[in-house]
Amino acid sequence: MATAIITGGSRGLGRALTDHLVRDGWRVVIDGRDPDRLVQVAASLGSGVVTITGDVTDPDHRRQLVAAGAADHDLQLVVNNASELGPSPLPPLADLGLEALRRILEVNVVAPLALTQAALPHLDPTAGAVLSISSDAAVEAYPAWGGYGASKAALDHAVRVLAAELDDSHPQLRVWSVDPGDMRTEMHQAAFPGEDISDRPAPEDVVPALAAIIDLRPPSGRLVAADLLSEVTR
Repeated sequence: MATAIITGGSRGLGRALTDHLVRDGWRVVIDGRDPDRLVQVAASLGSGVVTITGDVTDPDHRRQLVAAGAADHDLQLVVNNASELGPSPLPPLADLGLEALRRILEVNVVAPLALTQAALPHLDPTAGAVLSISSDAAVEAYPAWGGYGASKAALDHAVRVLAAELDDSHPQLRVWSVDPGDMRTEMHQAAFPGEDISDRPAPEDVVPALAAIIDLRPPSGRLVAADLLSEVTR
């Protein structure tokens, strides 16, 4: 049975992708900082999901995730989904506190790279993949999105460099960053407090694009979910 690790798998896009993979026969290891949410996911999905409470910035927690993911010797996928938005409402970059920026970078750049480093020796060399969730804020200069956008831009670049490095040593491994587009999630609502975001797609609407990436294994690099969805639904 193929195994995936999905950080931030108890809500939003992580939860939606977890649902899809478990129902498709995967064993999925997820984490989150809210144990009650993880209990709800486990109750909903049963033995197909393994839940571990913790913070992705904690090295011991990351070791637990990799140990659980590699326990059946068939780790095929790592999804770096957990993200930190920063203060809400989002402040201008000139006013963003440096401690808040450090937290954003730690969650959105350092932790995904650290988890990837730990998982790489255990990933299936012919079918393994790392998928990191990015954002259009990584490539567009949106006012007040400077901290989050900079972190996702750094994540995109780290993915490109890692892909180039692995191309010779592990040519069949895939490393992607994916811009899922706007979604109707708690984090997106926090970016726009008090606004109606009901017109945004639900996370479940983005899952077909992620599933297509996982199944079709396109070349490593940065991908945009909307482009893939247009292909999937054509």
